[in-house]
Amino acid sequence: MAENEEKVEEAQQAPEMFESDMEQVKRLQEGYKTIKEELSNNIVGMQDVVEQLLIAIFCRGHCLLVGVPGLAKTLLIKSLSMCLDLEFNRIQFTPDLMPADITGTEVIQEDKSTGERELVFIKGPVFANIILADEINRTPPKTQASLLEAMQEYQVTAGGRKHDLSLPFFVLATQNPIEQEGTYPLPEAQLDRFMFNIYVDYPSAQEEMDIMKLTTTIQDLQLKKVLGGEEILNIQEIVRKVPIADHVIEYAMNMVRATRLTKPEAPDFIKEWLSWGAGPRATQYLILGGKARALLYGRYYVSCEDVAAVSHPVLRHRLITNFTAEAEGITTDTITDRLLEHVPKT
Repeated sequence: MAENEEKVEEAQQAPEMFESDMEQVKRLQEGYKTIKEELSNNIVGMQDVVEQLLIAIFCRGHCLLVGVPGLAKTLLIKSLSMCLDLEFNRIQFTPDLMPADITGTEVIQEDKSTGERELVFIKGPVFANIILADEINRTPPKTQASLLEAMQEYQVTAGGRKHDLSLPFFVLATQNPIEQEGTYPLPEAQLDRFMFNIYVDYPSAQEEMDIMKLTTTIQDLQLKKVLGGEEILNIQEIVRKVPIADHVIEYAMNMVRATRLTKPEAPDFIKEWLSWGAGPRATQYLILGGKARALLYGRYYVSCEDVAAVSHPVLRHRLITNFTAEAEGITTDTITDRLLEHVPKT
């Protein structure tokens, strides 16, 4: 116990590097509080969802929001974009959507003064800072894949030319988990590009009462801009500077390595319920998510509790259950709960 306390104290004493960034960190914490207050004018509840969205944004990550229709997933993302001084575009994914409808296309234009013709690239809706990919599983794989390069490389290739996207850049996608007819499930390789898979649950009875009062009257709210693009880019750099002790990194690694059923670290319940475990990107996002959460909570070091707090949205779409788990009604969240009990916070 004393050894663990020494490790925490060591991590707490590490942020001399933060002296030049302290003002920006305070701005982040104030901005986080203000954004939550602003969103409460338009959104009822969903505090955990808002926190996870902001953590992903401050970590330079993308999010997939999963929930049944009518839970305000789209409204939440639009409201969040109002609080951030960034360019926002919504793309409604449909079965007939083509890749060029997202990335843009080259057209022939004639210079009226010279009569010369040239190819000009017309940018698509992906050229914005925040992209709402609505019902992303309703479009074919070819169109889904057109987002891959943008999400990973922050660029679009059209006609053999690369076109850089403006930073910061986030893809916030929504997905309906109950209507599977006429949908195209995202492949695991593309799911892995999303930092978080955020589950949006039904509201409580009191929250639903508040929703009814809020949405059945005249409402025309304009939310205040809280953070701008330059500030968000600075915050993303600061998040990566947050010191983290080796034992916290080991905790994140042990949790992810325990999901690999062919490895000796895997417990029996993993071998019974999983057909595939998480890769190294899961550990990276556990650590980055823990760093951002620590800053939001006013701390300049990462604890095992920070890593545990982001484990569900990180692992939810990276653990592939087998037939046994599906037959027993075991979800990836259930398995993550068991992992949190199994892996010690050393």
